[in-house]
Amino acid sequence: MKNLVLGMLLMPCLLWASDPQLSEQFITESIIQESIANYPRKCPCPYNLASNGAKCGRRSAYTRQNGYAPLCYSKDVTPAMIQGWKKRHLTNKPIQ
Repeated sequence: MKNLVLGMLLMPCLLWASDPQLSEQFITESIIQESIANYPRKCPCPYNLASNGAKCGRRSAYTRQNGYAPLCYSKDVTPAMIQGWKKRHLTNKPIQ
């Protein structure tokens, strides 16, 4: 699991070398995946599966008012988050 997460985090850097115009959609998905990967328990988002195989739904951290608030949907990602992602992952490349 950790290798999968690491691979997902490194993927944007590898793709940047071949495509300097990363789409905002790709960056948004990367931000969401990073947020989910950083959640310490199961059920960060309603669409994730609980340990019993059922969708988390209302039991997810996303739907709870208190505590951790993972990013689960593209509407949760702001333009400022996209710019921050670019600064963190593409430090030697121009930001457009």
